[in-house]
Amino acid sequence: MPTLEGLEDASLDKIPDLEIAKLRFQINLKPDVARELKLDQNEIKNTLLEKIKAGYMTDLYKDVSKELNIPVNTSVLEEMESKNAEEISKLTDEIENAEKNEGESEVRDAMIKKCDYLTSIGNKAEALASLKQTLEKSNTTGHKLDILFHLIRVGFFFNDVKVITTHLDKAKELIELGGDWDRRNRLKVYTGLYAMSVRKFEEAAENFLDTVSTFTSYELMDYHTFIKYTIICSMVSLERKDLTTKVVEGADINEVLHDLPLFKSYITSLYNAQYADFFTSLAQIEGVLKGDRYLAPHSCFYIRQMRVRAYAQLLESYSSLTVNYMANSFGVSEQFIDKELSRFITAGALSAKIDKVGGIIQTNRPDKKNWQYQAVIKQGDILLNRIQKLSRVITI
Repeated sequence: MPTLEGLEDASLDKIPDLEIAKLRFQINLKPDVARELKLDQNEIKNTLLEKIKAGYMTDLYKDVSKELNIPVNTSVLEEMESKNAEEISKLTDEIENAEKNEGESEVRDAMIKKCDYLTSIGNKAEALASLKQTLEKSNTTGHKLDILFHLIRVGFFFNDVKVITTHLDKAKELIELGGDWDRRNRLKVYTGLYAMSVRKFEEAAENFLDTVSTFTSYELMDYHTFIKYTIICSMVSLERKDLTTKVVEGADINEVLHDLPLFKSYITSLYNAQYADFFTSLAQIEGVLKGDRYLAPHSCFYIRQMRVRAYAQLLESYSSLTVNYMANSFGVSEQFIDKELSRFITAGALSAKIDKVGGIIQTNRPDKKNWQYQAVIKQGDILLNRIQKLSRVITI
């Protein structure tokens, strides 16, 4: 585990403040979901508005007021706009002065200062334009990468996939030309976070695991959140052997788990085949997913995949077993197990058959290559069906 002392200093500035994006996500959750997660949306609203006003975030103030259907305070808005105009004018003058009287380094510093301010007040359009202009005038690989990281964070803040992917690709190209160790590791965290947000859990796990012992990207998240994301992505994507060596026995992860009892239970219950405890932990993990702005869109998919994984792990140990035994193992009713397994077997997610008369589950173990072949055929059929449906509504 990287020690916090000194490492937060090694991180980039927390611009934009992604905590504000998190609060904005939480305030827009459906009331029943917020209650389930025990979130006080009135308190969140007040905190969010305080942060917006304190940061003179004019555009965000108007957007959030519209989202929450609350009236805009004209005097507050005018004060924000006046402060923004004054500060931008001052920063523009500093750039012009540096261009006339200083060197390239001073000009760049003045431009970065303006970029930081535009980003901090949530002025997306001007921030992106200013950052791209500064990128063009930067000479060193390191400076260019720092600006690209800034652009990616703006994408994360506004959930703008195009901004994220465009600048991630540029950063990957640039890092091959001579990026240093710290920036290479930082790029892995940024890549992993984006991959996780678009359900590429295997890619996310690979990037996160590579940086567990070298994490310094505190501008994106704190270390405990990073470990949570690493565990979530690893549990759904790694084979048992890799999960054992990289997570269950991972020294850096284990060092943090005493602060994360839910995640410790989540890992150990599945690994030790304590399926009833695993289902209890999984239900709580579902709450974590629903309350996270990157993972919420994938919560149903993730929970379904983890249930399949747990069922498959138990079934692999037997050629046959009773429905009653499996239900007891997971701490659920026979009717629940019967319905679950029937659905997953029909979908091809589990290789088994249910003898409803005898109450017996018989497992099939097709070899891996045959299973992969069947999966490709199935996915190909689905794709062709979708293309055919699309062709009916689109004239080429």
